[in-house]
Amino acid sequence: MIRAVLVVVPAHDEEALIADCLASVARAAAHPRLAGVAVATTVVADACRDDTAAIARRHGARVVEVVRRNVGAARAAGTRSALTEATATGLAPASVWLAHTDADSQVPHDWLADHLDRAAEGFDAVLGTVDVHGWSRHAPLTRVRYLHDYHAYRATSREHPHVHGANLGVRADAYLGAGGFRPLATGEDRALAAALERRRCRIHRCDSRPVRTSGRRDFRAPGGLGSLLADIAATREQSVVPPPPLSPGVG
Repeated sequence: MIRAVLVVVPAHDEEALIADCLASVARAAAHPRLAGVAVATTVVADACRDDTAAIARRHGARVVEVVRRNVGAARAAGTRSALTEATATGLAPASVWLAHTDADSQVPHDWLADHLDRAAEGFDAVLGTVDVHGWSRHAPLTRVRYLHDYHAYRATSREHPHVHGANLGVRADAYLGAGGFRPLATGEDRALAAALERRRCRIHRCDSRPVRTSGRRDFRAPGGLGSLLADIAATREQSVVPPPPLSPGVG
């Protein structure tokens, strides 16, 4: 039985968005189905040069400050700190649920309640999806292609193939058994999911409660969602550029 939920949010210079993220987490923590379950939020302020840490503290979050500029290392540091504090009170890892999102994201009101429902069903982890907002920053064709590719699984499978650190939950004993987050600049979420699969953990892939995440162009993580959108945009632009003229003597 889950007795505590630890929410971990990595952040790098997120003073403009962290308050909305934490407000959404607070709403999720107040869901009636979490009555009797302790919820604590940890923000990992990674190499922040702005007011991210101060804003997080004002919203009641524990703050861990690191200088790594590495999302995998930040998630690992925040999880380690939160778990150390939780287990010091006598909680066993099997009774602790770790929920991860991102500072530029907002979780649905029943996000944590759904995770605990899945834990009660015997799942070790939950992998959710995301909804991108802020499409006005991108060309219409970028949105069309992204959505087409993102939802292509629906034609052939009932389960989505995606892994997002913005919408990920895992029981603490399964997390520890899988080795936790690796210090990767990108793909730390996929690496953890792969490690859980190798250990034959029960994973619930759900697309019914997507986390709302930013489609900003000034993305933080290389190889993340923002980088993917930039790559799609670049591909579209290249596809409409006329080919260079043939060199003399060719053809």
